[in-house]
Amino acid sequence: MRIGYRTMKTAAGAAAAIYIAQLLGLQFYSSAGILVILCVQNTKKKSLEVSFQRFAACVLAMLFCFVLFEGLAYHAAVIGLLLLLYIPVAVALRLQEGIVTSSVIVMHIYSLQHISWGIVWNEILILAVGIAVALLVNLHMPDEEGELRRYQQQVEESFKVILHELTVYLRQRESQWDGKELLETPRLLEEAGALSSRRLENHLMYADDYYYRYFAMRVRQFGILERMVPLVASLSWTYEQAGMIADFIESVGRSVRPENTAVILLRELQEMRQRLSATGLPQTRGEFEARAMLLQLVNEMERFLLIKSRFIGKATHTT
Repeated sequence: MRIGYRTMKTAAGAAAAIYIAQLLGLQFYSSAGILVILCVQNTKKKSLEVSFQRFAACVLAMLFCFVLFEGLAYHAAVIGLLLLLYIPVAVALRLQEGIVTSSVIVMHIYSLQHISWGIVWNEILILAVGIAVALLVNLHMPDEEGELRRYQQQVEESFKVILHELTVYLRQRESQWDGKELLETPRLLEEAGALSSRRLENHLMYADDYYYRYFAMRVRQFGILERMVPLVASLSWTYEQAGMIADFIESVGRSVRPENTAVILLRELQEMRQRLSATGLPQTRGEFEARAMLLQLVNEMERFLLIKSRFIGKATHTT
C-alpha cells in the first residue's frame, strides 16, 4: 500500500486544525479537520479557489439561518426550505464547492436552537482555522521539473524514431518498424500536458509556463508527423528526389532537441525546395503523382519546423 504525499499532508493538517480549534475552546472543533480534508487540493491555485468558495458559502448559509430559523422556527421542515432556497443561490453565485461545508454549519446552528454573535464568531473561527491550516500545508508541493524533463526526453526520442523510420522507408521502400511510437507518443503528450498544467497552477506569483507551452508545441508537431506517415507509405515506387528529402528528414531527426530553433533547417529546406524545382518535369502520370506527394511531404516538414521556430522557451533552453 502506497501513501501519497497529499494524503500525508491532509492527515497532518486535519490533526493540527482540530488541535488548534480545541486549544481555542471552539464548539464543534472537529469541523476544522473536515475543512482541511475538503480544502487540500492537487494544486495551490485550486486550494485557494476552493477555500474562498467555502468561506463565502458558509457566511451566506449563516445569513439564511438567521432569516429562516429566527423568522420561522427551528424545525426540520425549515431545514428543507432553507436548503431548497440556499442551494440555487449558492450555485448562481458559483459557490457550489462550499455547499457541503455550509450544510454542516446549518446543522450546528439548528442543533443549538438559536443564533447569536458568539455562535457566528465560533463558526467563523472554525472556518479560519481549517482554511488557514489547509492553505499552509498545501504551500509545499513536490518539484515536478525532473519528471517533466523525463517526459521531454521520451517525446523527443519518439520523434527521432518516427523521423528515422520515415527516412528508412523513403530510401528502401520497406521497414521493419512496428509503429509503436505512434501509439505511445499521444499518451506521453497527454500525461506531460496534464503534469505541466498542474505545475503551472502551483505557481501563484510567478508562472513559468515553459513546459506547458513546450508540450503544446509538440502536440501540434505530432499531428503533422501523423499526416506524414501515410504520405510516405503511399509512395509505391522509388523516385530520385525521395533521397534528397530523406536526407533532409534525417537531418531534422538529428536536430530534435529543446535548444534547436529550426532557423537553419528552414533555410536548408528552402534551398532544397529550389533544387527540387530545378529538376525536370515529370514524364508519366506515376512520376507526377509521386512528385506531388513529395512536394506535400516537403510542405508538411516546413509546417513542422515553423511551429518549432515560433516557440520561445526559457533563456537556458533557447539559442
